[in-house]
Amino acid sequence: MTKMPRHGLSPALVARLSKAVDQHKYDHGHVLVIAGGPGRGGAARLAARAALRVGAGLVTVGCPPAALPENAAQLNAIMLRALDGSAGLEEALSDTRLNALCLGPGLGGGTESRNFVRVALATRRPVVLDADALTAFDGAPRSFFAVLHGNAVLTPHMGEFSRVFPDLAKALEADPREGKLELRRHAVRQAAARSGATVLLKGEVTLISDPSGHLAELHLTGEDAAPWLATAGSGDVLAGLIAGLLARGFSPLQAAETGAWLHGAAARHLGAGLISEDLPEALPAVFARLGV
Repeated sequence: MTKMPRHGLSPALVARLSKAVDQHKYDHGHVLVIAGGPGRGGAARLAARAALRVGAGLVTVGCPPAALPENAAQLNAIMLRALDGSAGLEEALSDTRLNALCLGPGLGGGTESRNFVRVALATRRPVVLDADALTAFDGAPRSFFAVLHGNAVLTPHMGEFSRVFPDLAKALEADPREGKLELRRHAVRQAAARSGATVLLKGEVTLISDPSGHLAELHLTGEDAAPWLATAGSGDVLAGLIAGLLARGFSPLQAAETGAWLHGAAARHLGAGLISEDLPEALPAVFARLGV
């Protein structure tokens, strides 16, 4: 088990965050963030901004044609692409330079969301599945596990975890004892083994496990607490951070660990009053303290 320290990442991970002077943008990957329809693009834009700030070379938001004007009014450095449903995503992914995906923030539910997830997973490319991408398979977790693979990172909060892994969540809820951290560790390891993906369970102690059972945890408690992360859109930023790191070549476990640490560090840097839009903008200060 790895407990991530407050004051820094491992030297190996810090070195991975740095960029060499002789590299160009495509050396750092291209993230595609899938957005929902008109009025639902904010979450995807937060994820996209975080992916770009964490160092992805390029980031594109893919959205229905009707949502293009809304997103174009809000984005500059982030590119846009019209996607006509899951068939449009399949067409877009013929471009192999799109090497990491983020699905779920503001995606919406229903059959088409399931189809988006299936198309994304069929490519076997690194992918972050959050929010609506997780709950799209509510009531059918086995069909979800059937298409998951080892390049996927799932980022549920406890409510989403209970919908994807209802039996594991029920065991946690049924135990009357206080101090359930060890039970949560066991549940996250089981979830990763069952799904074949890396699972990050958000909370004041964020737990991350890969399918092999390697566990990492980030304690946002005591002097390390970041309570202002309990705000709308914070999880979307975390999903984008992880997607950006995947695009840069981090393994799923490394991306989840590093993204979670940077998320907490950015929140502590900002302090009381932060909103989710602030988090990506705090990354340059966090990087400076790390010596990146």
